[in-house]
Amino acid sequence: MSKYKVLVDSSVWIDYFKSGNILYLDKLIEEDLVCTNELILTELVPALLHQKRGDIVESLDSLEKIPLNIDWEIIREFQILNLKNGINRVGIPDLIIIQQVMDQNMTLFSFDKHFLLMKNQLKFELISSS
Repeated sequence: MSKYKVLVDSSVWIDYFKSGNILYLDKLIEEDLVCTNELILTELVPALLHQKRGDIVESLDSLEKIPLNIDWEIIREFQILNLKNGINRVGIPDLIIIQQVMDQNMTLFSFDKHFLLMKNQLKFELISSS
């Protein structure tokens, strides 16, 4: 990857679509630093299409998509570490996202509390406020 990239989690996008008021996300979009993946799109697109928001789907689809290369052994290790540290109920999709962020040396932008809890254990860069 040639430049700094920010993977924006569905929690941020959902808030953004509702309020339209996440200035930091606007700045990242303007600077062409935002990327996505098929997992995040799969969390967002069905509901957007159901709401007849094809315009938003088209915008999301134009973002750079970083391919997922899931390492299930690493995912299991992340979950074991979480459980050892009292971090419970972390979904597999969140672990896949963290693995991708770490592997691709990206920053994650998320409002999901699980990422904030895991940040110190797994050592990844996180933006968690607008």
